Amino acid sequence: MASVRTGAAVTALALYAVFASDDAFAVGIPAGTTIDNTASVSYSVGTVTATSTSNTTSVTVAEILDVVVTVQTPSVPVAPGSTQQVIRYRVTNTGNGPETFHLVMNDAIAGDQFDPVAASPSIYLDTDGNGTLGAADAAYVAGTNDPALAADGFVTVFVVNSIPNSVIDGNIGRSSLSADARTGSGAPGTVYAGQGAAGTDAVVGTTGAIALGTGEYLVQGVSIVAAKSQAVVDQFGGTTPVPGARINYTIAVSATGTGSATGVIFADNIPANTTYVPGTLTLNNVALTDGADADAGAFETTPVTRVSVQLGTLTQASGVQTVRFAVRINN
Repeated sequence: MASVRTGAAVTALALYAVFASDDAFAVGIPAGTTIDNTASVSYSVGTVTATSTSNTTSVTVAEILDVVVTVQTPSVPVAPGSTQQVIRYRVTNTGNGPETFHLVMNDAIAGDQFDPVAASPSIYLDTDGNGTLGAADAAYVAGTNDPALAADGFVTVFVVNSIPNSVIDGNIGRSSLSADARTGSGAPGTVYAGQGAAGTDAVVGTTGAIALGTGEYLVQGVSIVAAKSQAVVDQFGGTTPVPGARINYTIAVSATGTGSATGVIFADNIPANTTYVPGTLTLNNVALTDGADADAGAFETTPVTRVSVQLGTLTQASGVQTVRFAVRINN
């Protein structure tokens, strides 16, 4: 992840990215729209046709206050003690007029195994619009750069936490983000007289003009991965796999995730039509003997012909364990 700005550099209007949503969520006709209506009556008096019109009635569409918060990364894998762990949200104005929203995060949620620890700052707005937290993104400061969204507009918001060292594999810690309309929230139908777009009334919609999204951090267990490469050296100084050529194998073994993997054993069967080259087995560039003795390596012929290396206990902190050996293509 790119470096994260630690101070709130809040200036002017371009503090956050607001985009037009692909889907229409706004409630009906835009707030401030005027609906006029005039009736007419046509009639005849003798041979004369006449028309009479009524007075014109007019109504201005009020603003509906509605908002939705959607979790974009519902479950984030983490390790004990990790910092700057991000849950991504989208806040969408589903009302029918422009509205400004207040944001609040909460890490103390009942029913999980641990409480994430809020970073400082803990909320960022996706200023550059790339969906990834980076140095260009603005730290959110309530009352200073609250996101102002047009109807159907949205802003991507990052909630940032650290993970306690005490967590164990499988633990879940939840963190939420709420957004509420600055004009007001409450029971659906609540009216804020004259507070809507173009001086209309603002009416709380079905969401109560407040919404909540909750994501989670999942402490993942350790996993072992191995990556193998080969290099051919023939007896003529080239790299052609002819009979008699040697194949040098390099295998990188590493642990990812959290916790410890115990009793890790590397094993690699000698390929058919090849023969193990004695004395070529190494671990992290240290030679291992071929016999079943005190060191970690061995060349075995039963139950199958293979090399093996006892790697013991591995964690992510152990780093890459590099095993090398060679075989020769049979003549």
